[in-house]
Amino acid sequence: MTSKHPETIALHGGSHRADPNTGSVAVPIHMTTAYQFQDTGHAARLFSLSEMGNIYTRIMNPTCDALETRIAALEGGVAALAVGSGQAASTFCVLNLCQAGDNFVCSTDIYGGTWNLFANTFKQMGIECRFVDPADPQNFRRASDERTRCWYGETLPNPKLQVFPVAEVAAIGREIGIPLIMDNTAAPIIAKPLAAGAAVVMHSTTKWIGGHGTSIGGIVVDGGNFDWEKWGDRFPTLNTPDASYHGAVWTQAVKPLGPVAYIIRMRTCLLRDVGAAMSPFNAFMFVQGLETLPLRMERHCENATKVAAWLAKHPKVASVTHPSLFTGEAGRRAATLKGGFGSLMGFELKAGADAGKRFIEALTMFYHVANIGDARSLAIHPATTTHSQLDAQEQAMSGVTPGYVRLSIGIEHIDDIIADLSQALEKA
Repeated sequence: MTSKHPETIALHGGSHRADPNTGSVAVPIHMTTAYQFQDTGHAARLFSLSEMGNIYTRIMNPTCDALETRIAALEGGVAALAVGSGQAASTFCVLNLCQAGDNFVCSTDIYGGTWNLFANTFKQMGIECRFVDPADPQNFRRASDERTRCWYGETLPNPKLQVFPVAEVAAIGREIGIPLIMDNTAAPIIAKPLAAGAAVVMHSTTKWIGGHGTSIGGIVVDGGNFDWEKWGDRFPTLNTPDASYHGAVWTQAVKPLGPVAYIIRMRTCLLRDVGAAMSPFNAFMFVQGLETLPLRMERHCENATKVAAWLAKHPKVASVTHPSLFTGEAGRRAATLKGGFGSLMGFELKAGADAGKRFIEALTMFYHVANIGDARSLAIHPATTTHSQLDAQEQAMSGVTPGYVRLSIGIEHIDDIIADLSQALEKA
């Protein structure tokens, strides 16, 4: 099946058509740890990577494979790897290229948990994260040196929501041999970072792809569009012998499989050693969510745009943050999204932080939870929750102020969404 349309790919893309043993159209849940080898030669070929197949569910699983191949098709990549969480995906994206003494450059406009991971946990590993403002794409070049292994950004950053200049930053990186890694969690369907020049895309599948708040997971998609050999000196993890895999040089070892050195090394080294595997049951849940993702994103985006316009006119609201309302350069970047502006938004009340807390506690339909991307509408106060681990300066850089309230708009009827917001604002 060949299609360029996400509605079709979400249902038919990837490796699964029907189970060869039973004919099952739905992706089966393969709850198994290991797989029977045909003979000793078959086992040896699998372990040497001369033949691809299932060895152990910590490394691969047929249910996970169905999810991986479908999301790779949806994003326009060559291969993908499912992992245990979005945080694991972010970690693997960088650790696949960086070692102690290396650095990478990251946008300041990112999720608070990712900021903490990059600024503190990676520092303990001897890997430096250099944060820059993406408002000027050249900031990435200025912050880089010979030990810079990659650049990282969020397409639709949580909670700042100013669309990342993917094409501009990716083009600069390709001039000097630095790949751009994009977290596309908040913009599935409506953004295509690989088509704009990014080398790698990741998602927290927990959010919109799952869509129902049931499962934790993450996925990394290899675009297959970056020449790791051309810039070999910058990427020793891919271009020098790997002692953990009998001296394999990944850019050479996987050539018969295609331009998949990045993702194969991630699977056979990082996933094997760290063990952040996705549960086959969770992979099944994400496949179910993926099948309705295009439809849900239409309603998410439609509802959010209407809510943003309504909030912007409310007398108690000081400001609203949503891409549909941006002007100038931020508006131009928001216009690169196709089919909607996402379902995240933020706003501040004129009466300040205490009013924001009263607003959240007065909501009756919205859930007060830390997640985003559910089918149901959600609300939270980031400064005291999702971004509380950051200091005041770091919060400000990421777009969080003391009175900022974040909303994740669901797919309920728009009248009911606005009715709940309206009654809560009256009590704020």
